[in-house]
Amino acid sequence: MNSRLSVMVSIVLAMLVASMDTTIMNTTMPIIANELGGFSLYAWAFASYMITTTVLSPIAGRLSDLFGRKKVFSFGIMFFFIGSLLCGLSQSMVQLVVFRALQGVGAGFMMPFPAIIAGDLFPVEKRGKIQAFFTAMWGISAVLAPLLGSLFVEYATWRWIFYVNIPICLLSLLTLLPYQEVYEPKRAAVDYMGAALFAAAISLLLLVTVVERGQWWYGAAGALLLVAFYYFEKRQPSPLVPLSLVHHRTLKWMNINGFVSCVALFGTSSYIPLFLQNVAHLSVFMSGVALLGSSVGWMIAAVPAGKWILRYGYRLLLIIGNVLLVVSGLLLALLNESHGFWYVFFIMFLQGLSFGLTSTVGIIGSQQLADAHEKGIATSFFMFCRNIGTAIGVTVMGALLAQAPTFITGIHHLFLFGFIGSIVALATSFLIRDQAEAGGNTRKPEGTV
Repeated sequence: MNSRLSVMVSIVLAMLVASMDTTIMNTTMPIIANELGGFSLYAWAFASYMITTTVLSPIAGRLSDLFGRKKVFSFGIMFFFIGSLLCGLSQSMVQLVVFRALQGVGAGFMMPFPAIIAGDLFPVEKRGKIQAFFTAMWGISAVLAPLLGSLFVEYATWRWIFYVNIPICLLSLLTLLPYQEVYEPKRAAVDYMGAALFAAAISLLLLVTVVERGQWWYGAAGALLLVAFYYFEKRQPSPLVPLSLVHHRTLKWMNINGFVSCVALFGTSSYIPLFLQNVAHLSVFMSGVALLGSSVGWMIAAVPAGKWILRYGYRLLLIIGNVLLVVSGLLLALLNESHGFWYVFFIMFLQGLSFGLTSTVGIIGSQQLADAHEKGIATSFFMFCRNIGTAIGVTVMGALLAQAPTFITGIHHLFLFGFIGSIVALATSFLIRDQAEAGGNTRKPEGTV
């Protein structure tokens, strides 16, 4: 097996287990909590994984710039392997929450690498196809993971939702061994203090989305630490997040646009099934099928995105993507009791086109506009901005739904919020500036396999 094919197999397998473990517990968690006890920690089995994964993804990207992709990616796979084993052996909810956090560490160190390594291995015009393939894996796992979890519970034990990761992780490691890395790391001192400040700040901000009391205190403490992190980084010779990424006009607005668009409407998939089941009276299965419209649209837009960048540049494509997002937000704001499966499927298809275009253009732009030794952190930081936006958006939407006098009123409120947010996202896309003419400042990868 040649090196390029081998590493593709490795990262696809790693993506599969990391993405599946985001949703595989959705259908099995009531049974797990019933066996282990500790229902008060129910939400933390999900939150601990989400927090560590989100916090560590940009740190992993930066470490890969300093030490190389293969070493950091291998560490993530091994850590995920250990976390999965410990989760399967859990004897209490406290243990499960702690071990899920450890598993999230591994996932955080794995998730940025499909995009980062694809940026090393493939020229710009081919990366859209690669990103579309990775997206397809996420879409498939989102549908199959809960079903797989149900099968394990029914025919074996819930512990197998974690044990199944073990052979896949081993195979991922074995297929990574032949990989001859093309990126030459630029060694520098590791910014341990910056990493600690960043992790603490983001963890506190993410706690706002899961705790029931004291949200303002967590949010304020997280914001203060984030400010302290920024001023600390300004004085570091090798900062965790190079300030060139923050001050670079195009990268800055790409990151802001990714954040705002995900705050606005990326959380739609969390609430559309509730509408279809409670209002349109569709089955759980059919409400899940409606979400596949997003995956279809995403792949259609992502495949040619690399070639479009070379022809049209970043700005125009991001504006088009955000216009599609506004249209989907308007249709969601008009959602009512008379609308059913096909109306929703079309909306999700439009959102898939939008996010497939903006996400792929953002990832490729982050890689092409950053220096070679900052490509890892630039890619993972863009993904981090989107993840943080999603967490905030889902939380705000949930609060709007919970505080509304009726379910349908709450649905209207949360999608009106999404529509307004999509307009803000569109406004930020006009502030993005191409570095040169269409396709400007794009360059071929530094090497090939």
